[in-house]
Amino acid sequence: MDSSTLAQTRAWFEAYTAPFRCTDPEGLRNIDLKIAHTGRVCQVMDQLTAGENLPANTRLIAAMTALLHDVGRFPQYRQWRTFRDSDSDNHARLSIEVIREQRVLHALPEAEQLLIEEAVRFHNLLELPETVKSPTRLFLQLIRDADKLDIWRVFLDLDALDDDERASAAGLGLPDLPEITPACLEALEAQRVVRLDQCRVLNDFKLLQISWALDLWFPTSYRMLVERDYIPRLAKTLHGPVDISAQRDRLMAEVIRRAA
Repeated sequence: MDSSTLAQTRAWFEAYTAPFRCTDPEGLRNIDLKIAHTGRVCQVMDQLTAGENLPANTRLIAAMTALLHDVGRFPQYRQWRTFRDSDSDNHARLSIEVIREQRVLHALPEAEQLLIEEAVRFHNLLELPETVKSPTRLFLQLIRDADKLDIWRVFLDLDALDDDERASAAGLGLPDLPEITPACLEALEAQRVVRLDQCRVLNDFKLLQISWALDLWFPTSYRMLVERDYIPRLAKTLHGPVDISAQRDRLMAEVIRRAA
């Protein structure tokens, strides 16, 4: 793979996503959210692979994975008006459909196509599948880290907006109530990743994102997380008289240790 192939695919992405922007104002906010997210994940991926001092071709494959990882979000939103997979379809599977229907990777060697497709296919799982082995595993770990590092930014940016300016689908339709589901708090207390199927309110979804801090793979990812102060900032956005300071501090101590 070479840089010109990546540049051509970036041009394809712009052309592919443009028609999805022809929608109502609410839809446009949601589509633009995912376009911007993709661009930021690409930027994070470049920083991550550079920080880990990975070989040039590995960095190109990782960059292509970042560019394509959420391309299924656009037909998902157009058909179902949601980003919640359980109410529509698995967006990672939809991404593979788009990649194949559009023949996005046809010019690449078959081995590189497989690496990118498998990383895209499994990037949104709660845990890495046991059957995925190296070298696919490396690209799956990279996209999962890069994706999380921008999703934290997305939600902090959204929290700073007025309600009528926010991308409505980002919160997955969860009500913004001043409470926390006990099962989600228990998972955070045990330093486990909060399960999406246990989230009942928006605060739970924020706990899920906070719990991701212990599901990164690379020291560079942890350093970026510490530098950007995402976890303490996200904890401050919890709605209502909710105190997770003890869980936050314990989690951040582990994050700092792993960043060292």
